[in-house]
Amino acid sequence: MSGVWVFKNGVVRLVENPGAESLDGSRQGSSVRRKVLVHSPSNEVITSYAILERKLYSLGWERYYDDPDLLQFHKRSTVHLISLPKDFNKLRPMHMYDIVVKNRNMFEVRDM
Repeated sequence: MSGVWVFKNGVVRLVENPGAESLDGSRQGSSVRRKVLVHSPSNEVITSYAILERKLYSLGWERYYDDPDLLQFHKRSTVHLISLPKDFNKLRPMHMYDIVVKNRNMFEVRDM
């Protein structure tokens, strides 16, 4: 992750796109960039859980079915667990970066 650390009113926060947001926190401009998860080897944008599941299976991840509100994946050789919201539309950059960190050089998050 890159950006600018802003300290204001005793709170430090990371502004990922400093050009889109002023230092006082207000938006400059109306365009908001959407983040997408990309499978790096194929350069394919992940647009559904079916695609993501296939990619994760090929990397050795297994699906857990314990929690009906989450999609969870575990890799036997690690202690890592990926937990995602059941609805793909609720997938946030936080979830995407979790996938990226646990699968080095296989996924990346890009601005759309």
